[in-house]
Amino acid sequence: MDDLISMVKGFAPGIATALGGPLAGVAVSALSKQLGVKDEVNAVMKAITSDPEAEAKIKQLEHEKFKAILADKANAREREARVVESQNAPFINKIVTPALALGVTGLSFVLFTVLIFVEVKPEAKYILIYILGVLSAAVTQILSYYFGSSVGSKDKDDQLRAVVK
Repeated sequence: MDDLISMVKGFAPGIATALGGPLAGVAVSALSKQLGVKDEVNAVMKAITSDPEAEAKIKQLEHEKFKAILADKANAREREARVVESQNAPFINKIVTPALALGVTGLSFVLFTVLIFVEVKPEAKYILIYILGVLSAAVTQILSYYFGSSVGSKDKDDQLRAVVK
């Protein structure tokens, strides 16, 4: 598997990452389907080395997966916008997402404050740190959802550069 990862990481880093993680089997299956070979690591490696268009096919696969991720995010934002703008949607549906986002963010700050200023039993401290780690990851996702991601910023910068040229 390491050899396959080495082959792919130069031109499809997302797929290489998947190959090195718990989704390795799914990644190998996707590669084999894209390359038209048996669903085996050796068959995929042989196809990459023998097919001059293999790199382009794998890049296309990675591009399709990236587009699917972006479409999923766009659908979530579009759904929320439709609920907020709807005259028929109950008030609770309009506020549940922002309320959860504010709650998770607020709870993260409360736990930071507790860990800094309050004396906590050693047994409870580790549990609080674990919970804070989970909440911190959730806050990162919340901020990305509401304020965009670096992908959007990069695309905007690329568009601005194109206009200036």
